[in-house]
Amino acid sequence: MRPRKATAAAAAALAALSLAAAGCSDSNSGGGKKVAVGIKFDQPGVGLKTPDGKYTGFDVDVATYIAKELGYKPGDIVWKEAKSADRETMLQRGDVAFIAASYSITPARAQKVDFAGPYLLAHQDVLIRSDDNSIRTPQDLNNKKLCSVTGSTSAQNVKTKIAPDAQLQEYGGYSECLTGLENKAVDALTTDDAILAGYAAQPEFKGRFKLGGFKMSNENYGIGVPKGSDLTPKINAALEKMVKDGSWDKYVQKNFGPANYHAEPAPQIGVIVS
Repeated sequence: MRPRKATAAAAAALAALSLAAAGCSDSNSGGGKKVAVGIKFDQPGVGLKTPDGKYTGFDVDVATYIAKELGYKPGDIVWKEAKSADRETMLQRGDVAFIAASYSITPARAQKVDFAGPYLLAHQDVLIRSDDNSIRTPQDLNNKKLCSVTGSTSAQNVKTKIAPDAQLQEYGGYSECLTGLENKAVDALTTDDAILAGYAAQPEFKGRFKLGGFKMSNENYGIGVPKGSDLTPKINAALEKMVKDGSWDKYVQKNFGPANYHAEPAPQIGVIVS
C-alpha cells in the first residue's frame, strides 16, 4: 500500500506542477480559479498599471473578455508585466497562460510561441503637436527631430527607409518623448499608432497631439500562448465572439477614441496582413 500512496502523491504533485506551467491554478476551462495573464504595465490606452494599482487599456479589456470566455471572473486574473524582451520566455516558462501586450505576430516569434488572432491591426505612425501643419507626409520628417525610445527600431526604420535626413532623438521612455514633443524639443514621436493613440487619449494630453495617419508598417497584434497550447482555438473563438457582440468596437472607442484614432476594421482570425 505504501508504494501506491507514494505514487499517488507524486502524481498529484506532478499534476499541480503541470497546471502551474499552464499559467492556471486549476484547468484551462477556468472554474473560478486563478489565471496569470501578461500585459504591458506602461502603455496608457493599451496596457497600464495605474498608481492606485488598477489595470486599464485595450489589451486589458481584451484579455479580461478572453478570460471570461475561458471561465474566469475579473477577480480571478493575476496580471503580470510582460516587457517586450520577456514575452517569449514568460510563455515558455509557463509564467502566464497567455499574453496580450501589443504583441505583433512575426515569423521569428511564431517559431517560439503560438498566437491566437490577430485581434488588432496597428501601423507604425507618428504623433505630432495638434497645431503643427508642417508634417503632412512621412517625407516631411526630413530635417525634423524624430523621437523614439532607446533601443526601438521604429525611429531607425523611418530614418533608414523614409526620411534619411530626420534627426533621430532617443529618450528613455515614451513619456519623455511626449514631454519633449509638448515643449517643442522634438517634432514627432514614432511607434505603433495604437500606442501613440493611447498616450494622446490620456486626460492630461487631450487635444494637444494628433496622429499623422501615415501607416508606415503593418503590426498584427496577437494573443501569445505557449507552443502547442490547447487555448489557441478557445481564444480565437472568444475573439470572434468579442467582435460579433460589439465589445471590440466599444473597447477601441473607450481606449483610443479621444485621440481620434481611426482603427482598422477588426481583423479576420488567422489572416496576417503583411
